[in-house]
Order: sequence, then C-alpha cells, then structure tokens
Amino acid sequence: MKKTALALSALTVAVAAVTTSASASAPASKDTAKPTIVLVHGAFADGSSWTLVTKKLQASGYRVVVPANPLRGLESDSAYLAHVLKTIQGPVVLVGHSYGGEVITNAAASNPQVKALVYAAAIAPEKGESANDILSKFPGSRLPEALNPVTYPAPSGGEGTDLYVKPDKFRAVFAADVPSSDTAVMAAAQRPIDASSLEAKSENAAWHSVPSWYLVAADDQTIPPAAQRHMADRAGARTTEVGSSHAVAVSHPAEVTRVITNAAQATAGK
Repeated sequence: MKKTALALSALTVAVAAVTTSASASAPASKDTAKPTIVLVHGAFADGSSWTLVTKKLQASGYRVVVPANPLRGLESDSAYLAHVLKTIQGPVVLVGHSYGGEVITNAAASNPQVKALVYAAAIAPEKGESANDILSKFPGSRLPEALNPVTYPAPSGGEGTDLYVKPDKFRAVFAADVPSSDTAVMAAAQRPIDASSLEAKSENAAWHSVPSWYLVAADDQTIPPAAQRHMADRAGARTTEVGSSHAVAVSHPAEVTRVITNAAQATAGK
C-alpha cells in the first residue's frame, strides 16, 4: 500500500510539473498577443516608404504587413485592403499615410479585428467626403500645382488619368526634410494614383466606432496641417504633432513608430 501511495504521489507531482511547464511555454492567448500592424501607403509612394518604421516595429516583436495599395480607385482599393485584412488572424492595428488614410477608413468598417486606426499625415474622411473636399476647405496645399496628369488605357476600355508629382517639385511638396539624394529616388520610383481616387466620396468612416490616433505633420505641404488637426479633432483621435514634411514615415520613423505602439498597447486585449 505504501509503495502504491508513493507511486501515486510521484505521478501527481510529475503531472503537475508537466502541466505547469506546458502552461508556461504555451503561446499567448489572442487577448494578450501583440496585434499585427498593417501599414498602408498613399499616393506617389509604395511599401518602401514604411521601411524604417517596419524595422522598428519588427525589432519590438510585432508582425508587420505592408500591402501594396493599388491606387486605382477608392472603392476598389478599399475592397482590396478589406480582403487582405481577412487573411490575418487576430487583432490588427491599421495604419494609413496620406490617401492611405481614406483606404483604411473604408476597409476597417464592420471588421471587428481592427482594434485601432492610426493616421500619419493622412486623410480621415467623413462618410460622403472626398480628399478633394478636404483640400478645398483648407487652403495651402502645394500639391495641385505640382501634379502631372498622364492618360493611360483603362482595362475596361477608354482612358483613365494617372497623377504623378513632377520630379522637380517632389521634394518641396512631398518630402522637404528628406535628403535630396533620397527624394530623387522617391520621385523616380513614385507610383501614380488614378485621378478618380481623389474625387471619390468615402462610403464609410470607421473612426466613428474604432479608437483612433493621429500624427500631424506640422510642416506638411501636401495636406495642410490645419486640415489634419481638423480631421484628428473630428475623429476624437489621440493626437501628436511633429515638425515634418508629408513623408513623415521616412523623415520621422521613430515618432511614427511610437504612435503606432501606443495605439497597440492601449487597445491590447480589447
């Protein structure tokens, strides 16, 4: 009997030890796991504009996804991003720069995975509002005078119009605080946006229901800082300002990363 009792006691201790070890090594639950950070670029840019921010987030242990924003139209761009979000498991912090702000505002609608919206010098439209509506209400943007429209054959037939920033105006309008050697590359590699994207009315305004953060670029020559402050205030966003050009993720990656991680930490487990 004593041998049996001792054997049972030893077995109980062993099972407890295994259970404790398994519990300690088990992955964090979805409620406590770090969210995936999805970074959405805007017009005249591509995913490389997030390179420095991506490196910092990855160094802090975040999974980062940087989808290629098609820049073919607000409705189709938003639908594309909404599909990308469906491929991601767990909570998401959704970040948009410039026109990318419009895309995240629509793509996040009715998606419970999106726990926070972060706008970095971005358009955060109200339902029924376009980028051009915002720019017309707040004068000062130097973008219109810098645009170069170029027609292209539309897939459905007829012609579309792509908008580029003229290379000789790119740095002053888009990235004045980035070294000229870098902005020359950015200007050469810029991706155009279909002109209809800037005229399209937003179908949703996810910031009404999703907690929002906004980083105002105080020296922005593309989206006037007054417009950014207005959109941030209207969204009830937690707002930070930095003395930056429109290319804030390139010139101030540390500040952008800090806002993103603040949003991730504030909404963890929600």
